[in-house]
Amino acid sequence: MFSLSDLPYAANSLEPHIDAQTMEIHHGKHHATYVKNLNEVLPDKEEKDLEDVLRHLDKLPEEIRTKVRNNGGGHFNHSLFWQMMTPGGSKLEGQLLDAINSKFGSVEGFQEKFSAGGIGRFGSGWIWLTGELEIIDTPNQDNPILDGKNVILGLDVWEHAYYLRYQNRRADYIAAWWNVVNWKFVASRLD
Repeated sequence: MFSLSDLPYAANSLEPHIDAQTMEIHHGKHHATYVKNLNEVLPDKEEKDLEDVLRHLDKLPEEIRTKVRNNGGGHFNHSLFWQMMTPGGSKLEGQLLDAINSKFGSVEGFQEKFSAGGIGRFGSGWIWLTGELEIIDTPNQDNPILDGKNVILGLDVWEHAYYLRYQNRRADYIAAWWNVVNWKFVASRLD
């Protein structure tokens, strides 16, 4: 059975960038529902590697694939997302900094391109940076792992991630989010 892990920090510790009420609803309601629905839909309940399940959706019975894709993706994406943030953010350095500068010309150039992808994602979805330093946006709870790619950074651009504080100002949410990125965790995924 899959379970909802606790947040790795207090719900209010990302303020003023992401408010406590949004974190409590986002984690305790939205993420919890993905976990509940995923546990209800999988044919057996033994412990599974969720990333492996998502990479091999074609091995599941066709009648449950969409539900596993949506709810498993929601659980997987959010489980990563909480770790990709930390109170006060952390410093981008080392191999990842060098790779980003090489690929995008500068950290600012990368942030502009990533942010534009998140702002431009029509409807609900995510913006990702893969281990190959590709910026990819996906709809709903999809993730580049469905195409065999490794994700190192992801931003939830569903309205539930920001609407209480930012209403329809997704660009403001994304700009504020850069202040809480956990670059140490992101760099660990590059390795």
